[in-house]
Amino acid sequence: MTTQTSLPNDAARGSITCVGMGITLGSHLTPISRNYIETADIVFAALSDHVVELWLQRLNPNVTSLQPYYKPGKSRMRTYREWVEVMMAEVRAGKRVCAVFYGHPGIFAWSPHKVIEVARAEGFDAYMEPGISAEDCLYADLGIDPARSGCQHLEASQLLFFERNIDTMGHVILWQLGVVGDRSLGRFLTPVAYKELLTERLCQDYPSDHEVIIYRAPTLPVEGPHIQRLALGDFASGTFTGHETLVLPPLEALRPNVVMRERLDALDAIHGSGREPEYSA
Repeated sequence: MTTQTSLPNDAARGSITCVGMGITLGSHLTPISRNYIETADIVFAALSDHVVELWLQRLNPNVTSLQPYYKPGKSRMRTYREWVEVMMAEVRAGKRVCAVFYGHPGIFAWSPHKVIEVARAEGFDAYMEPGISAEDCLYADLGIDPARSGCQHLEASQLLFFERNIDTMGHVILWQLGVVGDRSLGRFLTPVAYKELLTERLCQDYPSDHEVIIYRAPTLPVEGPHIQRLALGDFASGTFTGHETLVLPPLEALRPNVVMRERLDALDAIHGSGREPEYSA
């Protein structure tokens, strides 16, 4: 017989929901995420823009910013762990907690996953609601269909920290250019020398004149996307704020797999089917 441990009455209703604000203020918030924000006892905001925080306070006046936990030279991982603790303190106190993050709360965000893991382990309700991410904006603004030749998404530093194989037949999208090569987790802008090292690594797979795109999604409705096209060899001298993404279009067309196509032909002959693929290089 399984014995369940009951939570104290004052903590029985404690819960946390991590929601995505989307990227563009006011236009990307889903109705269910908005409801979680409006009905929460306390809202934690992991948002770097004070204007966005003011907008959020119109939905719920009880907003606490998590930004003051950042300090120059302080490890971001230490900050993220502190976020988890301060949010869990309110959950344990029986509060309905809503934590708001840019874009999608599960993409390039450690704290939402961790706080949900901790809350569930302690018997509290914990949820995540998706939001429109920078990836979604990128597909729309650059006209990329990931089904056409495929997309490989990597955190940019992984190309420097690990042996990663790049698929040059599809789009390669490198995230978090603002912290390339940062092992201290205390830096917020990448020095040129680190971008040059990333360029050197990429030139192992691409020619230096291969056109790449530096992209940044708009965060305000009055803004447009930042789209800068330049040669890979000039990447380090591009325009950066720390929130850009690097897009490397395909270098070569998809190569037919002759062996598998012959086996498909044999199967088609048996099953009476067969058609050209919907997407081709």
